[in-house]
Amino acid sequence: MAREFQRGHKAKISDLTPGTDLYVGVQIAAPGLTFDISCFGLDANEQLSDDRYFIFFNQPKSPEESIQLLGAQSGDTESFRVTLDRIPAAIQKLSFTATLDGSGQMSQIGPGYIRIVAGGEEVVRYAFTGSEFTTERAVMLGDFYLKDVWRFAAVGQGFDGGLDALLKNFGGEVAEEEAPPAAAPAAAPGFAPPAQAAAPPAFGAPPAAQAPQPAPSFGAPPAPTPSPAPQQPMHAAPTIAAPLAPQTPQAPQAPSPYGQPQQPQFGQVPGQGAPPAPPFGQQAPAPYGQPAPAPYGQQPPMGMPPGVPQGMPQGVPQGAPATGAGLQAALQPYKETATGQRWTPQNQQLMRVDLTMGGSGVLARQGSMVMYQGKVDFGYKSAGFVGRAVGNATGQEMQLMRCTGRGQVFLAEEGSHLHPIELQGDAICVSAESVLAFDESLQYEVRRVEGHGIPGGALFTMQFQGTGTVIVKTHGTPVVLPVTPTTFADCNAVVAWSAASQVIVSTQVRLRRNAYPGHSGETVNLQFRGAPGNFIVVQPYEV
Repeated sequence: MAREFQRGHKAKISDLTPGTDLYVGVQIAAPGLTFDISCFGLDANEQLSDDRYFIFFNQPKSPEESIQLLGAQSGDTESFRVTLDRIPAAIQKLSFTATLDGSGQMSQIGPGYIRIVAGGEEVVRYAFTGSEFTTERAVMLGDFYLKDVWRFAAVGQGFDGGLDALLKNFGGEVAEEEAPPAAAPAAAPGFAPPAQAAAPPAFGAPPAAQAPQPAPSFGAPPAPTPSPAPQQPMHAAPTIAAPLAPQTPQAPQAPSPYGQPQQPQFGQVPGQGAPPAPPFGQQAPAPYGQPAPAPYGQQPPMGMPPGVPQGMPQGVPQGAPATGAGLQAALQPYKETATGQRWTPQNQQLMRVDLTMGGSGVLARQGSMVMYQGKVDFGYKSAGFVGRAVGNATGQEMQLMRCTGRGQVFLAEEGSHLHPIELQGDAICVSAESVLAFDESLQYEVRRVEGHGIPGGALFTMQFQGTGTVIVKTHGTPVVLPVTPTTFADCNAVVAWSAASQVIVSTQVRLRRNAYPGHSGETVNLQFRGAPGNFIVVQPYEV
């Protein structure tokens, strides 16, 4: 039976199916609208560093054919074949997207889905409707991403721009041609042999009640009725091009697409040669008077000489007012960062949470909100009489607020460094003083650390468990140490540790030391023991 995912849900592929040869189907439709459904193969920086892994109507497969565009079949608007164990190591994420070709917006779509089929059986489905969107013209549907092992995430994140803006978000460029590209001949996938009377192959489609359909070896689900092979659409839209590699500067040519400047770029002294082109995944800033690049996930402008401030007069294009260009360049590095994930660090001290993803609210420390966008409700989270009593007695009391609605909330506290820790059924122990926020779906409780030789005989901590994210704050950059029998930490400096670790309160207090006027100040600490894989997190600061 297929697992029904909600927006923000994630799972290991190995928990869904033992197979790695997968069929991905997308269903999205609206009266009078046309959609382009694509797959972006991204690197570790979530950038399209290799244009051959942008799979769309003009490029239906990757070089080693680990990602293939199959066309409409089995009730799906578009379908793909993904062979995970053949994807190159440089590709760390596959992002499946749908964009409007022409006018319209995503709020007009009807019920749709993205699904995964393995071995002829649907194993997961993420369903969505137009009511989840407004004026967006694109949507990131779901991701395969590599985090130790391949995993799948239901994203459902709207995007205001179309396919060209989405490509720019992933570090690509859009180029126009004088004539539309000729349609490539479309045929049934070459890997689909005719149906045999024998049993279905290991990666086979579910049997159909009608005439036998061609059964691909990897097993796309059969169509309800036979349909002719889909024809490649003729697109009058600009041809999508991959990021351009750095080239030798040449004489000025025709105007570059989408407002890219021919005049000296920011930071270039007039009369000198043009600076090198931006590296893969980044783009030069737009010139004065042209629309700024889409801010969604935009990277700061590059290509300027090291050490030259972006707002200096010599970085202003000739003929442009210095104030506008300098201000634009000065603010560019601090624009909002949105990655399509629920939790996104904006910098070391500021965290952004998108409440439209995940389906549950967020509990955050009272007063930690610094800004929000959209329709967000903030409510008091009561711990109850028992919770307050336990918190007061153990020192693990948290004054929380509940954030719900549809929008983005930015959280920070006293400039502390913030670190998102994603839990997927596992557990972690964190001092309540070090918790800034966490998903409401997580379970949390006060745990006792056993020990002798200190008043009360124990210390206390908070344990978080389940599926979700907890945001831990530290003073400065922490260090993560493996747990060994000889690992000790100051109880005022330790921030968190794996829940499977055995923690013992250790003390160096001796009765005979009372005869001396002082001591080292390091009389109580925590000793950690555990199997390989356990860890502790220590900050360079004592609370």
